[in-house]
Amino acid sequence: MADEPRLRHVTGATASGLHRLAYAEWGDPRNPEVLVCVHSLTRTGRDFDRLARALADRYRVVCPDMPGRGASDRLAQPMEYQIPTYVGDIVTLIARLDVERVDWLGTSMGALIGMAFASLEGTPVRRLVLNEAGPLVPAAALERISTYLGKAPPFADFEAAERYLRRVAAPFGPHSDDEWALLTRNVVRQRPDRQWEFSYDPAIAVPFNATQPHQDVDLWPLYDRIRCPTLVIRGAESDLLQRETVAEMQRRGPRARAVELPGIGHAPTLMHADQIALVRDFLLA
Repeated sequence: MADEPRLRHVTGATASGLHRLAYAEWGDPRNPEVLVCVHSLTRTGRDFDRLARALADRYRVVCPDMPGRGASDRLAQPMEYQIPTYVGDIVTLIARLDVERVDWLGTSMGALIGMAFASLEGTPVRRLVLNEAGPLVPAAALERISTYLGKAPPFADFEAAERYLRRVAAPFGPHSDDEWALLTRNVVRQRPDRQWEFSYDPAIAVPFNATQPHQDVDLWPLYDRIRCPTLVIRGAESDLLQRETVAEMQRRGPRARAVELPGIGHAPTLMHADQIALVRDFLLA
C-alpha cells in the first residue's frame, strides 16, 4: 500500500470556461471498487489521507479538490461556486475513473454534494456517508461561517496560520500538535512575499453570502429521493447538523443509520482510528 497518492487532474467545464480539477488517488488504479471522498467548504482532498490509507486495501480512494480549493483551478465567475457545478465536475471525474458505481463520503459541503448526487435518477452512488451535514442547514450556522469565510488575513509565518486555524476550527475537537500542523498544511500556501495565506479562493464567499440575512437551507426533497444505504455522522456539539434533523433522517428517505461523536462539533476530521473504523465498518458491511 502506497504511502503517498497519485496526483492527477481532469478538465471540468462551466458556462464561463474550462477548469482543472485536481484529485489524489490511492490504492490499485485497476480496482473497480471506488470510494469518492469530498471535503468541506474551505478544505482540500488531502484531509482524507489517513482514511484513504486505511481503506486502500479494499478501495481505489479518490479525493478531489473542488474548484477554487487546493490544487484545482479557481473559477472565473464566483457565482459558479455552487452545488450544480460540483456535481457536474464529479460526473466528469467518474467518467475518467471508468467505473459504474461509487461509494461516497462527504464532509459538510461534501455531504451536501453527495446528497444532491445520490438523489439523481440513475445515480452511481451505492453507499453514502454524510459527515456533519444533512437536509436542513440552520441559518445560524451559516452566519457563523460567514464571519470568517474569505476574511482571513495574511500570516507572517506558518505558526501564525496554525494558531488562527486552531481558533476557527476548534469545533473539530481534540487533535495533537502534529495533527493541527497537518490540518493547517492542507489548506495554506506561502506567497511570493513569504507571508502565508489560505489556499482557497476568497470568492467562494460570494454565492455563500448572496442571500442576506442567511436563511435555513432546506434540502429535504433531495434527501427523500435517496435510496442507497446511508450513514450520518454528527458531532455532539454541532451547530450545523441538529439532533432533531438526524432523528428525522432516520425516519424518512433512506432511513439513515446515525452515529453521534461526543466532544466534537462541526466537523469530525475522520483522522482518528475510531472515526475511520465507523466509516470502514459501514462501507464494508
